[in-house]
Amino acid sequence: MIRRLISLVVSNALVLFLCAGTSTANSREEKEAKLAADVKSKIIKLGTGSAARIEVKLRDKTKIKGYVQEIAEDHFVVVDSRTGAVTTVAYSQVRQIKGNNFSTGAKIAITLVIIGVLFAIAGSGGP
Repeated sequence: MIRRLISLVVSNALVLFLCAGTSTANSREEKEAKLAADVKSKIIKLGTGSAARIEVKLRDKTKIKGYVQEIAEDHFVVVDSRTGAVTTVAYSQVRQIKGNNFSTGAKIAITLVIIGVLFAIAGSGGP
């Protein structure tokens, strides 16, 4: 009886040891590829054009602000709104990304709210 219990414990420990070693064997290249894919999906979600405002922090600690002009397979292009400087950024260079892009529906909703507020102000002036 005790022999079976010991063999079960040893076999389970061996299986757990072997499985744990393979699950944490991610290489640095795999991690960087995953991060680059995450950055790419965020850029695609933001879209392109002057409404796609973005702030990018790179691994070399430089910051780029502007809008996304072009999205490619391995890089994207940021244009500085003030200076017009064009910067090509590889997805693997990005450390952090912040951005927003108001969709057409959001722009319409904001416009309708502003118009409603203006009508309310104009209507409350009294006779």
